[in-house]
Amino acid sequence: MKPKATIPAPDDPRLDAWRAFLFAHAQVRRQLERELQAEQGMSLGEYEVLLFLAYADERRRRMSELADLMVLSRSGATRLVDRLEADGLVERMSCDTDRRGQWAQLTRAGYERLRRASPTHLRGIGEHFLDRIPAPELDTLHATMDRIITEQVPFRLPARAG
Repeated sequence: MKPKATIPAPDDPRLDAWRAFLFAHAQVRRQLERELQAEQGMSLGEYEVLLFLAYADERRRRMSELADLMVLSRSGATRLVDRLEADGLVERMSCDTDRRGQWAQLTRAGYERLRRASPTHLRGIGEHFLDRIPAPELDTLHATMDRIITEQVPFRLPARAG
């Protein structure tokens, strides 16, 4: 049984870590978004859809799962996939076992588009995140985030490269 969560007081100094996490996350995402738009003509959301599909079995995911991974509403995910589908980067398929369900599948063009955009994205991750955190701290951060993710994510995340 899970222990009852404590409610921090508004002046709890631990909240400084939460605020720093939120601000850092927003800052890095904005920087990655700007770079992808400027250099690749694509949004960070579009890149992430292609990435999540590339790591999935058969390079496809259910639309509902994709929305959850993206932390988007179902309609927000649909609009994003619509744009990628119009560009020939993703195709939508009906689910054989659930008529209401749909899959988004990465096309060959989508995979190639992801490969072309990856150097921009990876350079940004290095510059705005990885290079700012010493290796031992990065290992600790990874372990900490894994503890949170393991309890909250009901489906498989993309595997670590390596």
